[in-house]
Amino acid sequence: MDEKTVGALQVKSDVKLLVVDDRDDNLFSIETILEKDGYAITKANSGRAALRTLLKEEDFTLILMDVQMPDLNGFDTATLIYERDKLKHIPIIFITANDYGEESVYKGYQMGGIDYIYKPINPELLRAKVAVLVELYKKNHQLIAQEKIMAAANKQLEKEIKERIRSEEQVILLNNQLLENIRQLESTNEELERFAYVASHDLQEPLRKIILFSDQIATKCGDMLNDEGRDFIGRIMKSSERMRLLIKNILSFSRSSASSQSFEVTDLNALIDGILSDLEVTVVQKKAVFRISELPRMRIVPEQFRQLFQNLIINALKFSKEDTPPEIHIYSEKISSGPMPGLTSGAHNADYYNIYVRDNGIGFEQKYADEIFTLFKRLNSKDKFEGTGIGLAICKKIIERHKGSIFATSSLNEGTTFTISLPAEHVNEIAEMA
Repeated sequence: MDEKTVGALQVKSDVKLLVVDDRDDNLFSIETILEKDGYAITKANSGRAALRTLLKEEDFTLILMDVQMPDLNGFDTATLIYERDKLKHIPIIFITANDYGEESVYKGYQMGGIDYIYKPINPELLRAKVAVLVELYKKNHQLIAQEKIMAAANKQLEKEIKERIRSEEQVILLNNQLLENIRQLESTNEELERFAYVASHDLQEPLRKIILFSDQIATKCGDMLNDEGRDFIGRIMKSSERMRLLIKNILSFSRSSASSQSFEVTDLNALIDGILSDLEVTVVQKKAVFRISELPRMRIVPEQFRQLFQNLIINALKFSKEDTPPEIHIYSEKISSGPMPGLTSGAHNADYYNIYVRDNGIGFEQKYADEIFTLFKRLNSKDKFEGTGIGLAICKKIIERHKGSIFATSSLNEGTTFTISLPAEHVNEIAEMA
């Protein structure tokens, strides 16, 4: 036997045939006819034996099965075989000694058979039919293998396309974020330059004179003043020193981020009590009424939040109605799982806290709600209302550095409500530390 024939037999040995017949001589005869083609042949002498074999092995290329067998005939065996999904792909050739009528032949085809071979068996016809079915089996499996390869390639291609689209979207998003960051940086730099100029010249110089002259009055004229006069001078010097420190802190704040500041667990009620104590004279003069509800303890930069609430309270006192005592209500509420208001980008669904500062003052038109947070922006006459126009701009920057937002709702002569929104993490972290 030459190498080519051996190679062909090795290939064909991968082709498994199941031969089913109740007579051993018929099994031997079929095996003898087909063995020269190198097929791997398994024999079963009954339908039940064939079923037991198929329970163990499912990779048969073809089944050759006698129709007339005792107990379980070929048609019934075929029906049981094809009840299993894993066996439905195996073609069956029925072998019979009877010349069935068309109805019986049709029944065989209904049971899943694909052809008939009649006894006595023609060896060449049997070999030819088996060879055709084996070749069809090989081509079918090659197609299945190719389909699997194509399906895997398509799946990989879809994955690569999705990843490429996602990467392109991420690049676009990053570019947009970069452009937005550049715009914000340019705006911040302009504000810092303007602020540094005002703080260095317009604010610090008159303050130095107030401190100087107050000190001279206290030193040279202290004996001529009564107790009340000396108390007033002391208050002036104390407030001037606080103002000097405030300007220094504002300058430092404008040139650095909140991340460089010291975050501390802070009682907001105590912080506001301290502010009201400092503003006691103005509060009494205005006959202002404050209602301070229980506020959360939060992890914040205390000095910055002192500036924040002081600016908002001073605004409420300053822009009050002439004939109506100011009424200022400060309270908070927790909002569960919603988009934080006032954020133009980066908003997400999460728990957050709203802190409200509400007054009954002169208010303003709602269309100016965004402009009031612009540095040096004033809606009212400088002659009627004192101020530099930086207070609310500072408030906005403080809140943004705390990853929150601030906005105002108002109408003329109906008062104003400032809403401060802060992520709940500022409170949650306190709970973890407690």
